[in-house]
Amino acid sequence: MKTKLILIALLIAGSAQAQQQWTLRDCIIYALEHNIEIQKQKVVKQQEEVSLSTAKNRRLPNLTGDISQSFSFGRAVSPLTNSYINTNNSNSNFSISTSVPLFTGFEIPNTLELNKLNLKAATEDLNKAKEDISVEVTSSYLQVLFNIELLSVAQEQVNLSKEQLSRVTRLNEVGKASTAEVYDAKSRLAQDELSTVQAENNKQLSILDLTQLLELPSPEGFSVTVPEVEPDFASLTMPEDIFNQALLSKPSILAAQYRLAGSEKNIKIAQSAYYPQLSLGARLSTGYYNISGTTNRSFSQQWSDNFNKYIGLTLSVPIFNRFATRNQVKSARLQWHTQSLLLESSKKVLYKEIQQAYYNAVAALAKYNSSKTAVSANEESFKLMREKFENGKANAYEFNEVKMTLMKSTSDHLQAKYDYIFRSKILDFYKGIELNL
Repeated sequence: MKTKLILIALLIAGSAQAQQQWTLRDCIIYALEHNIEIQKQKVVKQQEEVSLSTAKNRRLPNLTGDISQSFSFGRAVSPLTNSYINTNNSNSNFSISTSVPLFTGFEIPNTLELNKLNLKAATEDLNKAKEDISVEVTSSYLQVLFNIELLSVAQEQVNLSKEQLSRVTRLNEVGKASTAEVYDAKSRLAQDELSTVQAENNKQLSILDLTQLLELPSPEGFSVTVPEVEPDFASLTMPEDIFNQALLSKPSILAAQYRLAGSEKNIKIAQSAYYPQLSLGARLSTGYYNISGTTNRSFSQQWSDNFNKYIGLTLSVPIFNRFATRNQVKSARLQWHTQSLLLESSKKVLYKEIQQAYYNAVAALAKYNSSKTAVSANEESFKLMREKFENGKANAYEFNEVKMTLMKSTSDHLQAKYDYIFRSKILDFYKGIELNL
């Protein structure tokens, strides 16, 4: 009984999941959590966090413990008589040491700042990956909505063709329509049904593309919410104004700026090799030796007698290292120059993308308005032709021509509608507005 209840609960849960309708926001959130490229970028960010932690810990003293054991056989210096004798010796040494960097030519603080900038750049790279997947999901989602509406148009054409076939069949039965007209109406219905099948297939393929983008295992049971989406005809912001806003927030620009600042730190890190290096060191050590054939003091006695303490400062002054430091500084400056060029390139690419998005939106708006006018005109034309056809004043060929013209204009209008919605959303996206319907 308990097993049956569990199975029923699983079936209900599976059914609920299958009936879930995904909004655009649902799709974007799911993609941000499961997309492979985003997961890879998260790993890169975590690696930079580890590097930053390593840089912070370089200020700490280290601590090293050493234990060594050695054996010697034959002629050697006796630690008791300080003369050569033939004997077998064993020697044990124990030590613990530490060192603290006091001055490294500002290399440690500059490395710390560099790693902070690298982490910020990796964070912006992650944000850029999230933005890219959000745009892709939005485009794919709108394509699904477009294909759903296109399928509705195709199904409406099938209904009209069925009405036409029914009317021609009735007229043929009373001798007012030829058999050829009946077959022509059947052929038209078959063609419209084929178009519906193709529209259904296009819808399923667009859903498959969307689910693959979301990293879902299967498109089975997946469906989207179909909102009342209408274009927002607010005045489009000029590209220059959008660009000025985007410079302050777009991850691609921020990441390039952080890397440029990081390249400045790299120059200072390379220059640190010109400075002396000062460190503090300390060590505690002791040892135990055993000479065969003689009486040796006990381990505890030797541990105390051989105990040694050391503390000291080490100053390392660079004098000549074959111009290695000079060349490292030159290389770091060249890297800074490269990063500055990459920043300018990123700005130009961003401005180009915004310009293209703006003029694409302008073109899509013009196409939307003209296609809307065409749909209105073709609807009136179809209405008049339908009346003529029903009154016997127009033949089936004329009726079908007007019907096909209406279907094409409706399809063009839907395409222009979703194209403009996508283009306008992209412009809002560059301004920092969240993608949503």
